[in-house]
Amino acid sequence: MKSMIVFDMDGVLVDVTESYRETICQTVKAFTGQRITRELVQEYKNRGGFNNDWLLSQTICRDLGLELEYQTVVDRFNELFFGDLSTGIPTGLMRNERWLPANGLLEDLRKNHLLSVFTGRLRDEAMITLRRFGHTATFEPVVGDDDVSKGKPDPEGLLKIQAAYPGTRLIYVGDTVDDARASRAAAVPFIGIAHPHTHNRDRLLDLFREERAARIVNDVNELPQALSQLT
Repeated sequence: MKSMIVFDMDGVLVDVTESYRETICQTVKAFTGQRITRELVQEYKNRGGFNNDWLLSQTICRDLGLELEYQTVVDRFNELFFGDLSTGIPTGLMRNERWLPANGLLEDLRKNHLLSVFTGRLRDEAMITLRRFGHTATFEPVVGDDDVSKGKPDPEGLLKIQAAYPGTRLIYVGDTVDDARASRAAAVPFIGIAHPHTHNRDRLLDLFREERAARIVNDVNELPQALSQLT
């Protein structure tokens, strides 16, 4: 049977500590005047249901006592995240993203697997990053949040890929409980990434185990060993 590795993007292929995570913090500060910590952001992520960073920013503002229209939060978040995109190169916090796979990793994986992406980003946002790091041809398909009617933890994105590639075994790689829940709901083996520096990492490990992760690794570069251990 053919196999396809489906990657989440944020925290898996790309380090977003200084991009998406920092944008959440700055968005909340812009509206409330309060500087929240990235540890707090991780605690919200561990609750599940916050794959959408716009919604998360709005929710944190609400929990701090400020009710805001969703689109107001989206507009401010995007201004901070993208900056000026007129040249096709972001000038906002998105520029701080760092590619995580080591040189040659994806090329080696492609020898035996198809590679694709199912991300909570909008597809165009995902493509900006893939173009920047020279990987537009590496993944097919790229399924974004605007390609599904229900975002993670709903399994719609994984099921959509399954339907497009009948007879192909999917394996999903993600770093949040929503990734794990989407994978389990789609009956797709899940490999969880729990970076050693993750705040309250033990809680994340427990969540992955509760969702029956097939394997748990420290980062994407440990994927070959994890794949070799899957039956």
